[in-house]
Amino acid sequence: MGEPVALTERTPHVPAERLVAEMVPPPRFDGVRFDTYIPDPNQPSQAEAVRVLDSFAAGLGGAAAGGGRRRWFRREAKPAAAAGPRGVYLDGGYGVGKTHLLASLWHATPAAPEQKAFGTFVELTNLVGALGFQQTVRTLGEHKLLCIDEFELDDPGDTVLVSTLLGKLVESGVALAATSNTLPGKLGEGRFAAADFLREIQGLSAHFRALRIDGEDYRHRGLPQAPAPFGDETVKRVAHATPGASLDDFPALLDHLSRVHPSRYGALCDGVRAVCLTGVEPVPDQSTALRLVVLADRLYDREVPVLASGRPFDQLFGEEMLAGGYRKKYFRAISRLTALARDAKSLADG
Repeated sequence: MGEPVALTERTPHVPAERLVAEMVPPPRFDGVRFDTYIPDPNQPSQAEAVRVLDSFAAGLGGAAAGGGRRRWFRREAKPAAAAGPRGVYLDGGYGVGKTHLLASLWHATPAAPEQKAFGTFVELTNLVGALGFQQTVRTLGEHKLLCIDEFELDDPGDTVLVSTLLGKLVESGVALAATSNTLPGKLGEGRFAAADFLREIQGLSAHFRALRIDGEDYRHRGLPQAPAPFGDETVKRVAHATPGASLDDFPALLDHLSRVHPSRYGALCDGVRAVCLTGVEPVPDQSTALRLVVLADRLYDREVPVLASGRPFDQLFGEEMLAGGYRKKYFRAISRLTALARDAKSLADG
């Protein structure tokens, strides 16, 4: 079948134009819609969120902002922002389907794809870094909707930067939607503190309606535990037998990630059909752990199965990390990697 590729040998370059063009829901969420979201009957807030978001999307109809094309270097008159909330904020734990709902909102909004933007908080800050603040305002200011997944409060500088950006976009009439990803110090029993989010988004609190989405991680509802790690020889065999697979030693991959900007982790996975890892072990420090979280997100977005040897994924992060400020991110990464490990089991069985 040919030799597997090695992620550690890839150092992708991502031009700014690609960052803009890729601000759409990731491949995993291409086909999601409100009617494919299955609310938990024991969690009425889920069905309520679908109702509110569907209505919000319908309210964004009308003449397309900007005439259906991007204008990079000039602005034309645009209707002022409508009165009342111009944004929705989805507040809930990991695995309750917030990204599914956010992508469904993007799909349901009656506007051309180039008039809607979808990206994570990290991808949005990367866009500002690539284009510059003013050019980002001009580019996104012609959109009808900006969806921000996993809004983070980890870095005060980035938070203030994006807060200022969103203020400019709201002034231009852009509707906003966001999901939360915050520090547990601002949580109560795993619940995101909406007031903290709205305070960080300086001056924008009047533009957001917060929607609490309760529930358990859907990836584990009634599903078996993740398969146990395989042996090194099995992982190598699968890597060589699977077209488009990659094969890397886990510690070497972690070291390589430190030399690739997280904005390029998606490009790092281009064309990869399965990720095979040998020697999985607990990550050594927080910086490494946070980079691994980003890679796990990009693999999950692209539905790339992960076959591994070594330690199981629920042992990636030590007790101190899981009790610390970024525990929500680490639990999300464990959840997503576990789902991808299940997807990979059929490769080994075959």
